[in-house]
Amino acid sequence: MFTLTYVYRDSTAVLGPLATYAEPHCYDLCAEHSERLTAPMGWELVRLPVEEETEPSADDLEALADAVREAARPAPGSPHEPVGQGTEVGRRGHLRVLRSEPAGTQPAQD
Repeated sequence: MFTLTYVYRDSTAVLGPLATYAEPHCYDLCAEHSERLTAPMGWELVRLPVEEETEPSADDLEALADAVREAARPAPGSPHEPVGQGTEVGRRGHLRVLRSEPAGTQPAQD
């Protein structure tokens, strides 16, 4: 994947690595379309070098797993959290155990 950016002031189209955030006048392209890309007449096309994609390292995968585990932990001090029509009474990983509220009652809001 590549990102195409137009610099109108300089009449330049820049094709480079995939952008990490969206900006106006930026367009993401697949490899096939980026290879066939041409600039409008009178414009310059600049192709920035792109690093080869590599497989994630064991450290990358471990960091990702740690981030997922951290995000799944319940907030300290709030063991019972209202969720939809019930109250969370337990958690195991990303799964929640909910207790249904009796009809006509709402979970307590903190």
